[in-house]
Amino acid sequence: MRLHRLDITAFGPFGSTQSVDFDALSGAGLFLLHGPTGAGKTSVLDAVCYALYGSVPGARQGGQGMHLRSDHAPPGTRTEVRLELSVAGRRLEITRQPPWERPKLRGKGMTVDKAQTWLREYDARDAAWKDLSRSHQEIGAEVEQLLGMSREQFCQVVLLPQGDFARFLRADAEARGRLLGRLFDTQRFADVEKRLAERRRATEARVREGDTALLADAHRMQQAAGDAMELPEPEPGDPGLAEAVLQAAAVARGTARERLDIAHCRLAAAESAHAAARHALDEARELARLQSRFAAARERAERLTERAGAHREDRQRMERARKAEAVAPALELREAADREHREATRAEARARSALADVYGGVDAYGGDGAYGDAGASGLAAAARRAAEELGGLDAARRAERRLAELAEERAGLDRQERADEDVLSEADAWLDGWDATRAALQSRLDSAQEAATRAEQLAVQREPMRRRLDAARTRDRLAADLAQARQRTEESRRRALDARAHWLDLKEQRLTGIAAELAAHLTDGEPCAVCGATEHPAPARKAAGHVDRQTEDRALAASRRAEEQHTEDERRLGEVREALAAATAEAGDTPTARLAAEADHLEREYARARHDASALHAVQQELRRAEQEREQRLADRQQAAVRAASRLTRRETLEREQALLEAEVEQARGGLGSVAARAAQLERLAARLTEAADAVRAAEAAAQRLKAADARLADAAYRAGFDTPEAAVAALLDPAAHRELQHRLDAWQQEEAAVRAVLAEPGTAAAAQLPPADPAAAERAAAAAERRLREAGSARDAAARCCAELDRLSARAAEAVRRLAPLRAEHDRVARLAALTAGTSADNERRMRLESYVLAARLEQVAAAATVRLQRMSSGRYTLVHSDDRTGRGRSGLGLHVVDAWTGRERDTATLSGGETFFASLALALGLADVVTEEAGGVRLDTLFIDEGFGSLDDQTLDEVLDVLDGLRERDRSVGIVSHVADLRRRIHAQLEVVKSRSGSSLRQRGV
Repeated sequence: MRLHRLDITAFGPFGSTQSVDFDALSGAGLFLLHGPTGAGKTSVLDAVCYALYGSVPGARQGGQGMHLRSDHAPPGTRTEVRLELSVAGRRLEITRQPPWERPKLRGKGMTVDKAQTWLREYDARDAAWKDLSRSHQEIGAEVEQLLGMSREQFCQVVLLPQGDFARFLRADAEARGRLLGRLFDTQRFADVEKRLAERRRATEARVREGDTALLADAHRMQQAAGDAMELPEPEPGDPGLAEAVLQAAAVARGTARERLDIAHCRLAAAESAHAAARHALDEARELARLQSRFAAARERAERLTERAGAHREDRQRMERARKAEAVAPALELREAADREHREATRAEARARSALADVYGGVDAYGGDGAYGDAGASGLAAAARRAAEELGGLDAARRAERRLAELAEERAGLDRQERADEDVLSEADAWLDGWDATRAALQSRLDSAQEAATRAEQLAVQREPMRRRLDAARTRDRLAADLAQARQRTEESRRRALDARAHWLDLKEQRLTGIAAELAAHLTDGEPCAVCGATEHPAPARKAAGHVDRQTEDRALAASRRAEEQHTEDERRLGEVREALAAATAEAGDTPTARLAAEADHLEREYARARHDASALHAVQQELRRAEQEREQRLADRQQAAVRAASRLTRRETLEREQALLEAEVEQARGGLGSVAARAAQLERLAARLTEAADAVRAAEAAAQRLKAADARLADAAYRAGFDTPEAAVAALLDPAAHRELQHRLDAWQQEEAAVRAVLAEPGTAAAAQLPPADPAAAERAAAAAERRLREAGSARDAAARCCAELDRLSARAAEAVRRLAPLRAEHDRVARLAALTAGTSADNERRMRLESYVLAARLEQVAAAATVRLQRMSSGRYTLVHSDDRTGRGRSGLGLHVVDAWTGRERDTATLSGGETFFASLALALGLADVVTEEAGGVRLDTLFIDEGFGSLDDQTLDEVLDVLDGLRERDRSVGIVSHVADLRRRIHAQLEVVKSRSGSSLRQRGV
């Protein structure tokens, strides 16, 4: 493969059209692609990959190609990549345009154009380009077939993407195998492996089916035998499964019978042990109870001794409390009298303060004195005067309430008037537009009816159009099949003629040497079949290249087979012609694309007509609702006019009544805002005066009771033996404290008596002298004995059932093994052969698959070719060698090692440094290209790209690597290096520079 020219338009960072003349760059053999970071160096390689495969490497591909468009390109410029290359002796031109979003030609907004692809081939005889295809799938398949690589493999072998130099070098055996298999066409060996594997799986499935049933019986035996049988280790399909199942069944039966005998003995022993354990448990529980009782009594006695001082203080406090109880009644009376006096004083102060707030301290009847110092009798007299005045305001209250009702009624009439005005206004506005509304609805109804009619007409045309489109597609397919059938017919005719000519030649040669053939059957004394003589002095001898009868018969049979094949191909050609004629008669000469467009247009028109017709029912309903609304609005307008006349009469009556009531109420208000306010003022004044009089009388009575209670309290404290009433109060206990103290005293006495009684018990004291009891251990022993007794009984019953079940299942398993024997023998033969070719057999020591075995030879050639350049790059230090050793538990055959001449050791390529890994990977990639070129039917890789990695090399190694790359010109190859290393711009004269700017990047070629 050789690249000639690349044209890029609106792609990646390139806003305008940029061109690359690879022929000029390749003339130097080695050229440099450089530019600042982000300028678009990798985008040039992406454009090559996109032109070939329709996608770019790695994560840069996204949005179905929408992200490939340059942000610097004008809106009307379409993204396009055109690549001209030579591959397999053909000069091709591939043009790809990804989908793009452009302004609509009509109206506003954007529309998306689909991706397009063209493939052309240069015809040297006509000196012109010939169109081959515009199908994405066909072009992609053609390019991949010509190159022999997928996009990922192309990027690995030809582009060597940025940061991925050691990908092939460090790939595992499976990854290397996939790439080498595509390059060297070893699929036929993989097909052999696949066919054997399929036969192995088929026989294995049948064996597994039988083994699964056998193993199911083994599981049933294991379930019946319990741990007396271990399942065989082989899985279904393993050779030793049948024998293992039968052996395991025999062992299980013997073990089950032995366990049945043992179970009888264990049951008798478990019954005796259980009775002894129950007796020991009862004795241990009783001893533990007595010892625990004595220890608890000793602890209680010690706690009583520690609390003896507090107990004496509690008794003294109880004696003082009992003396103070004689003073308690007098104290309670004094506290009650004090509370009453304080409450009465506060109530009096509140009543006088509330009375002052009614009129601000001024007499309601014209006096200047306030009620703050008045006595109870004065306050009561003022309250009676306020109540008399309040009784005269009842009539004025009724008049004021009537005025409020009249105002609310007039407001209601105003609201009704405004509501009727709104109804009239809305009805008039709606009725004014009725004619236009009805006309619009009628127009929509007519349009929907027309759409329904049009949909029915289009529905009739749909099926004929579908049949015609299907026929056109069949016609196109059969046209391609016709060309292939003609080619096959011509080839079979030629083969038939050649076979017949070969047979005639052989027949002529046989007739020429027929004398020697007849002489071979002559016998002395027997007559000759030709002349009749019985003596044969000089029989003819067979010459070199003699044709016998068998050879002639084989040639005749081959001629007849070729003639039959030619007859069959002519018959198939006739069938294709007939089918093509029928499809052409149905579809006509109209192109399929045009018929598809017409069918699509018909479907859209039909869908549009059905959509428009679907509104017919809704429009009818809307027209019916509009007519009903018109009748309702006419009725509302008439009712509003009747209500307006009635409101006018009622408003005049209300105005006359309101004037009379306002005069009466104004007189009764007394300068306040309303009669109710005046009445409320008088009510509050009368209430406050009454309350104040009652509070004054209550305060005077409470003061007298408090004085008498103080005298009684002092006398009661003296008689009880206290110096002051306060000392008696301090000695008193509230009920809760008294109960708590009495409870403590009683609890002390009870605890002391109980402890003495327990310590005096003879049996308890004797038990305390014995060692501590362990009832938990005795319980565990008894439980264990009971459990062993149950287990022994269950084991005996289970052992008896197990023996019977194992006998039945063993007989069934033996019969199944006999039936599976022939099928298992067939599977073993196929499995051994499949395992051998798949590299999993023990006979295959290297665990190499058949395809890997073939690829290993190719990889050995690649390593040898890479070593030639690697030794030059590493100054003779490193050599790449193929290794068929196994790595870990994997298979062998596709390993790569490096031999270090400085140490004389062979080691893995993963141990190379960064720079060493780079030039080793580069040498391996170049060696791979050489071997692919030399392989019959392989693809010649004349153009390679190396993206970064030179910065990891020192100056001497860089010179050696460049010398190796420069030496590729001897084989008419070119290598493009993508790098930031500044020293390379001095060493490599042929350069492709990527220039970055605000308007987008551009390309510039130098040194060519």
